[in-house]
Amino acid sequence: MLTGLNIAVIGGDARQLEVIRKLTELDAKLFLIGFDQLDHGFTGAAKLKLGELRFEEIDVIILPVPGTNLEGLVDTIFSNEEVVLTEELIARTPPHCVIYSGISNSYLNGIIQETKRELVQLFERDDVAIYNSIPTVEGTIMMAIQHTDFTIHGSKIAVLGLGRVGMSVARTFSALGAKVKVGARKSSHIARIIEMGLQSFKLEDLEKEVTDADICINTIPHQIVTAKVISKMPPHTLIIDLASKPGGTDFKYAEKRGIKALLAPGLPGIVAPKTAGQIVANVLSSLLLEEFSKRKGPSS
Repeated sequence: MLTGLNIAVIGGDARQLEVIRKLTELDAKLFLIGFDQLDHGFTGAAKLKLGELRFEEIDVIILPVPGTNLEGLVDTIFSNEEVVLTEELIARTPPHCVIYSGISNSYLNGIIQETKRELVQLFERDDVAIYNSIPTVEGTIMMAIQHTDFTIHGSKIAVLGLGRVGMSVARTFSALGAKVKVGARKSSHIARIIEMGLQSFKLEDLEKEVTDADICINTIPHQIVTAKVISKMPPHTLIIDLASKPGGTDFKYAEKRGIKALLAPGLPGIVAPKTAGQIVANVLSSLLLEEFSKRKGPSS
């Protein structure tokens, strides 16, 4: 149980509701910032404005999956309040305060470094990423069906990258009867692609490998689907970019050429917010239980 632990949940979307539900079940004391328009009430959770929160008493801060933007603004789907997380606010927390976020950026990294607090990026963890690949794949299938006039079965699909998402995407589209080829750089990834029974290619050969692609699915978070690559695609090709913003595609050139290109980060939170929230909640609660038991250990 997390009895006696003071947790501030600052902003977020429907996924955070599962986190709140799980932590209230574990008897943590929750302070919810950016949830004033939420009708649902949670026992043991108090809705506050940012200025009302006593940061000096907070043991844990939970941010939304995107963390903050580059100005410190936190997404608040359930509130019109503008919530900005500043270095001054974090500095008021006890030295043992841990901040949990899905991902980070230069702004968040900067205030964490200045305040010498601990930041845990949940989406850097293999378990969270692998669990999240399931709703990501389902969302990708949905987008492929919605934005094409042909079946997935029999279509030619190029998947770029064999990370945790790329592997799940490639395997699932292949199981649906698509002709899947996967591009990677590492020789170990090429070996894994072949072991999976799929066609492999080196990413440096991408330009010639997309000449017959019906769908191109990118999972690599830097620009790889360049104007040169797009210029070699058939006019009907659909690009689905699953990489984090701003994606790995030259969207302006794709539009200019008349090729439909969709940036689709955060699919789990869009297509299956309940499941995506439960994934985060389960991993987060395990981490907090482990951390809280360590803190209590010496005095118990």
